[in-house]
Amino acid sequence: MIRLSVLDQSVAVTGRSEDASIRETLALAQHCETLGYERFWLSEHHSHPTIVGSAPEVLMAAIAATTRRIRIGSAGVMLPHYSSLKVAEQFRVLEALAPGRIDLGVGRAPGSDGRTAQLLNPNARHAADHFPLQVRELQAWINGTELPEDHPGRGVSANPTGPGSPTLWMLGSSNYGAQLAAHYGLPYAFAYFITDGQGAEEAIDLYRELYRPSASQPVPQPALCVWALAADTEAEAWQLFSSRERWKIDRSKGALGPLQSPAEVTQRPYSAAEQGDAERLRSAALVGTSAQVAGKLRALSEALQVEELVVITWAHDPAARRRSYELLAQEFCDAPVRPEPR
Repeated sequence: MIRLSVLDQSVAVTGRSEDASIRETLALAQHCETLGYERFWLSEHHSHPTIVGSAPEVLMAAIAATTRRIRIGSAGVMLPHYSSLKVAEQFRVLEALAPGRIDLGVGRAPGSDGRTAQLLNPNARHAADHFPLQVRELQAWINGTELPEDHPGRGVSANPTGPGSPTLWMLGSSNYGAQLAAHYGLPYAFAYFITDGQGAEEAIDLYRELYRPSASQPVPQPALCVWALAADTEAEAWQLFSSRERWKIDRSKGALGPLQSPAEVTQRPYSAAEQGDAERLRSAALVGTSAQVAGKLRALSEALQVEELVVITWAHDPAARRRSYELLAQEFCDAPVRPEPR
C-alpha cells in the first residue's frame, strides 16, 4: 500500500506578494489534512527568489495550531546553519504543541548561496564537516538520552521534556545521506525531485544494505520526495506544468524568479535549444490526469520498493494546486478524515 504525503516550499508567484505564499501553505496544510494525507512537510531556503519558506519551524507551529491529525515536519532543517541544541529545543516545543505529530527532517545542504550561508553561520565553510556529530547530538537531545562522557553537552537537556519525541528523519539526494541515515538508524527521504531520479536506486539500496536498527526505528523506512501534478484533463495538466517547465529551463541558465503563469509563459517562445530541454523535461515528468499520474507513481514505488511518496506540486493558481492534491488523494488516500471541531 502506498502512503501519500506532501512537501510544500511556499513558492513565490508573479502577481502576488511573497507573504501570500506563506498563508497559502497554511491553507494547503489544512486542506490536505481533510484529504487524508499522511504528512505535511516544509522546506527551508534562504534569500531565494522563488522558494520563500525560510523558517519551517515557525510555519510548523502555525500548522500545528490549525490541524488535528496530519503529521507536520521539516524537509528540512539545514542543520549546519544552527546549534543542534537550539533545534532540539524548537522541536521539543513543537512536540508539546502537537504530541505524536512532529517530524524533524534534517539536511546538510545550505539551501542558499555561499554568501547567505556565511551570514547565517560565520563558520559555514567548515560547518558541514560536523554534520554527522550534529545529527548524533540531535538524536540524544530530542530523545532524552545521554551524550558520551567526553561531550561538553553531556548533562544538558533540551526542554520541554515529555512522554514523546519528534521523529528524526535524514534527507538527502546522494549516497552520503543514505549512509548516514543507515548508520544512525533513521528514516530516510530521498529527494527524487532534485536529481530527476538519478542515484535514487543506488542510494536506497545502500540505505537498506547498511541499515543499523535503532531503538526508535528497528527497520529501514525509506521515502521518495517527488514532483507531480494532476488535473481533470491531460491538456490542462500540461498547461499548468508549463510554469514549472519554464522555471527549470530559466534556472539552468542561472535566472531565478517567481513562478510565472501559463499565460505569461506563452508570451516567451522557446528557442530551438530550449525546446529540446522542454521535451526532455516532459518525457520524465509525473504529469497528467489522476489515473496517469497515479500509474506513474505506482510504477516508481514498485521499482524502488518504497511505500511512501512525498508529493511536491507547484502551480501558479492555488486552486489548481489544491485540485491536484484532491485528485491524487482520490487515487491513494483512505476516505477523507475531517478534523475534530475546535
